[in-house]
Amino acid sequence: MRIDRRGSRDGLSLSAGRGNLPPHPTVKFTPKHPRMTSLPVTTEPTLRVNEVFHSIQGESTWAGVPMVFVRLTGCPLRCHYCDTSYAFREGTTMPIAALLERVRAFGCPTVEFTGGEPLAQRNAFLAMATLCDEGFTVLVETSGSIDIRPCHPAVIRILDVKTPGSGEVDRNRWDNLTDLRPRDEVKFVITDRADYEWARELLLRERLHERCNAVLFSAAHRQAGDADIQGCEGLSHRSLAEWILADRLPVRQQGQLHKVIWDPSTRGV
Repeated sequence: MRIDRRGSRDGLSLSAGRGNLPPHPTVKFTPKHPRMTSLPVTTEPTLRVNEVFHSIQGESTWAGVPMVFVRLTGCPLRCHYCDTSYAFREGTTMPIAALLERVRAFGCPTVEFTGGEPLAQRNAFLAMATLCDEGFTVLVETSGSIDIRPCHPAVIRILDVKTPGSGEVDRNRWDNLTDLRPRDEVKFVITDRADYEWARELLLRERLHERCNAVLFSAAHRQAGDADIQGCEGLSHRSLAEWILADRLPVRQQGQLHKVIWDPSTRGV
């Protein structure tokens, strides 16, 4: 179909007959929920927080170091071995200013944001940046499914890489590996031999041990299933240690020190 320069279609005026069209009716808008216009507006940034506590770091190269933990609510993943499924939904909405006051009150210079998945809440980047600018040492433990680039340059990222045994391998955001910094750490939770071989291949192919501070291999603990997660049989620390030694892997095997100090089911530690 051809439209000429005069705005006609195949020579027919597009305005032909327009004088016969009825005028547009006047429409009066009545809001369906008029009370909504009176709701208070606030721009104060908030976070959904599960718990804030002072404890001993149980994992990573920071194991044994006292620090403040900020556990945020919510996670888009459902790893089979997750030991903090209570953080999927439980929590309280807090203004960031109030949260930071709680952190400062502990008088501890090191803070870790964890979850759940802390980076699923965008305001977490703001909270971490504020603490970094105040001189705190800030770590974040993240699932690896969310872009880590918005983190403040001083934040130390502990980046999970989800293995097939986690049930969430398809959620890995592989671009995160290209953004690793010298102080960052990469963590694999190993559930069985197949997971180990998968992680070993990725480690060596991508030379991960040359791109960050440490690559951590952690044996999955036995975890009962619940309404949210499948559960996991677990892997013995000895089996994982023997595989690492046999292959001369440039990794660090880690446990969970806090579960040795306190009962594994204890919260707030």
